[in-house]
Amino acid sequence: MALASLIRKSTLNLTNRIIQRNHRTYISAINHPNFALGKPSVAVVFPIFRHHFSTAAADEPNKGTSTESLLRVLDMEIKLAEETDDHERVETIPEGFPFKIDDNPGQQTLILTREYDGELVKVEVHMPDLVTGEDNQVGDDDIDDAEKPTRSSIPLIVSVSKKSGTSLEFHCIAYPDGIVVDTLSVKNSELSEDKIAYEGPNFHDLDEKLKKAFHKYLENRGIKPSTINFLHEYMINKDSREFLGWLKDLKQFVEA
Repeated sequence: MALASLIRKSTLNLTNRIIQRNHRTYISAINHPNFALGKPSVAVVFPIFRHHFSTAAADEPNKGTSTESLLRVLDMEIKLAEETDDHERVETIPEGFPFKIDDNPGQQTLILTREYDGELVKVEVHMPDLVTGEDNQVGDDDIDDAEKPTRSSIPLIVSVSKKSGTSLEFHCIAYPDGIVVDTLSVKNSELSEDKIAYEGPNFHDLDEKLKKAFHKYLENRGIKPSTINFLHEYMINKDSREFLGWLKDLKQFVEA
């Protein structure tokens, strides 16, 4: 029963990942020159994606040991991931992209750095939280509808550091059509770790003019729509690569 449950969940998860892969179509559409952020002037169309899964592994009787059965499921997952994900895709960095990219295989984050007017700007980019029209139909039974995200997003931590050691740290959620800043704090490298610095109020509670000024501050340092659009596509592809690598690591462990 446990193996049948694993196979069923495996197939559902892969179905969802294939749907998420089509999210790239949306990312490409928002980069269209006729698309104004927040005011789309071109139609965004999601293609119908069909993939016929083999149910042989799920239907066949239990054969061999549990290890052999698990390896068959892993082989199926790896094969489908290789066929459906752009794990070998090489992203073309846009002309004028202001950041140096540090992407280490096996890690869940991407690090961007640049110098700007004597400051060090560092962006820690986390794996995307993808949302598709099918997400509510596959797997999320235990999550209340009100708690489910409605748009795909990427968590960012942006730090702007002075040579003195003081820095501003922004915790953000990047959407395809803009950035939401959750928190803003001042960091001082001279403060000991046992001293808790005042983190400031919730960013949403700040005066509108101040919030707009900080958004412009981030934009000047490279956190702008073109950067965010590129990061969405880059992180979707990174997620595909890391998922495939994770599956192969699992198989290698089970085989050892």
